[in-house]
Amino acid sequence: MSADRPRLLYLAFYFPPSRASGVYRARATADHFAAAGWDVTVMRAPDRFYDEVTGSTDPALADGVDPAVTVLAPGMDFFAWETDLARYGRLRGNAPATARRLHEWKLRRVFPEVYHSWASRAVALARRLHRREPFDLVLATGNPFASFAAAWAISRLTGLPYIMDYRDSWTLDLFANADAYPPGHPAWKWERRVMARAGAAVFVNDALRDWHAERYPAAAERMMTVPNGWDPDCLDPLAAGAPGTGPLSYAYVGTLTVNQPVRCMVDGFRAMTAAGDHPDATLDLWGHLGFFTHSPARLRADFGLEFDGEGDVRYRGPVSKTAVGEAYAEADVLVFLAGGSKYVTSGKIFEYMAVGKPIVSVHEPGSAAEPMLRDYPLWFRPKRLDAEEVARAMAEAGDAARSADEETRGAARSYGAAFTRDAALRPLQERARELAGGRR
Repeated sequence: MSADRPRLLYLAFYFPPSRASGVYRARATADHFAAAGWDVTVMRAPDRFYDEVTGSTDPALADGVDPAVTVLAPGMDFFAWETDLARYGRLRGNAPATARRLHEWKLRRVFPEVYHSWASRAVALARRLHRREPFDLVLATGNPFASFAAAWAISRLTGLPYIMDYRDSWTLDLFANADAYPPGHPAWKWERRVMARAGAAVFVNDALRDWHAERYPAAAERMMTVPNGWDPDCLDPLAAGAPGTGPLSYAYVGTLTVNQPVRCMVDGFRAMTAAGDHPDATLDLWGHLGFFTHSPARLRADFGLEFDGEGDVRYRGPVSKTAVGEAYAEADVLVFLAGGSKYVTSGKIFEYMAVGKPIVSVHEPGSAAEPMLRDYPLWFRPKRLDAEEVARAMAEAGDAARSADEETRGAARSYGAAFTRDAALRPLQERARELAGGRR
């Protein structure tokens, strides 16, 4: 292998055709490294996990992956999800209590995630491939965080450097702003272990990086922020169009989850129209209801709404990442709905800014997205998260949708244009090349 084409092993459990929340970052990362001259091999979950466990795929995403990227799918143990007795192995079929105790022992003593079998098989496969044609670097993204343990094990066995990409937090509960595990839980020991050996640890925003730097000061100099971004191959901002002359369309585009203030968004919207501000407006909700097959029924009950596609609040259903521009084209005002706290950014905000339309925030003040939105010329936010303030911010955003001139809209699009995935990933690729170069 030539010195200018290093080999990357990318451990990304969620990768196309999965449509999990972090898969867009993983897809863009593999493509970016391939375009930058790397020989990229991805290890992802087996199809059965996407088909039967999460039940959430988007085949168009897989079609868009750079054909130069090699994608492999190590097997895994489905003990935690298996409900078909015919698929039980000999031990579980004949001694279920013993099988359960063995499963729990592995969670305590091997790795504290049900994905540890996938990680173990990824390590074994990586060793075989490395002996045949050596890799230069391992990049692992979590969750699941078994990928970090796999990178650590591969490094111990081969001497390869590795980078951990925290697209999610492991030991910090983002929505409670508290530790995710009690003292003494194995996750703490494992995070210390993988952090100590990592060539770099990457976070999606500065707040997360700072939290981990305080927790692991010895690794602070090896930490960096690599935000998410928008994907030009999936979205043409200019195609989003100008506002229409009919009733305003407010829109949320993205997956809906129980961690988001959906009820507050709907109550604020209806308070706005009831007060006579844009009374004929509609609120369109584009996206999946949760990430798993059981999510829609639970979310409908939790939200207390009938998403029947009619009325003032309309659930429009899922939209493929590759067709997301159609949803933006129909919208006049974009609603940035986010759960959590200062540690939550949400990747969708980058697409919102790219299309240059008014954005109204519906989230707790202090979100990690606010530093980026602060200089966006068409951003509107409530002073607090309640229906009255949300209604006020939505009314102002609606006014802007009617009155903003093309110069202002152009400035908004220009500001958003800077936040592409490639721009965000460039420092990560450069750091990776430094680490890989140290082995040559």
